[in-house]
Amino acid sequence: MDVFGDRNSGNCLKVRYTADHLGLPYRWHELDLMAGESRTDAFLAMSPFGQVPVVRFDDGRTLAQSGAIIRYLARGSALLPEDAFAQAEIDQWMFWEQNFHEPNVAGARFQVFYRKEPVEARDPLKVERGEAALDLMDETLKTRDFFVGDGLTIADIALLGYTRLAPQGGFELDGRRALTRWIARCEDVLGLPALH
Repeated sequence: MDVFGDRNSGNCLKVRYTADHLGLPYRWHELDLMAGESRTDAFLAMSPFGQVPVVRFDDGRTLAQSGAIIRYLARGSALLPEDAFAQAEIDQWMFWEQNFHEPNVAGARFQVFYRKEPVEARDPLKVERGEAALDLMDETLKTRDFFVGDGLTIADIALLGYTRLAPQGGFELDGRRALTRWIARCEDVLGLPALH
């Protein structure tokens, strides 16, 4: 399969983490988002959303949206347990990530990391909501090792993408001990080097 994305995007990293963990072979195609490479006619023919990541399978079918992609890739593996309620819990965290966590944590990071704006220039509402999202994760992880069940699932991978990168957006993680332990736990399972 071919994966079109940006190595600095948390949404794209979710696909890489999932595929690498499952040992799925893929060809990576790096796009320069700031140069508009996700807005070309060729890219929009694959994905009318104009967003990364996009996966093109060997049969020519394409799939966009990181959550949909990792859910599809993880079928039949421990990353997506067969139990229907566990799957619903995973979806619950993944939907929350895209609706509350990602727009704020990644939105603030976009200003600092991609646009090179000073941390002080971040949108205050995104900062407030991003801090609240990280606090909720930290509080949840005080009583569990992973977000659903006893092992790593795609719920963790979905949340890990931008949480690991949050300091690049001016968010402090050091005071959130349960959250930082979870990041280290996920890095260990996925074989990722620590970022700091």
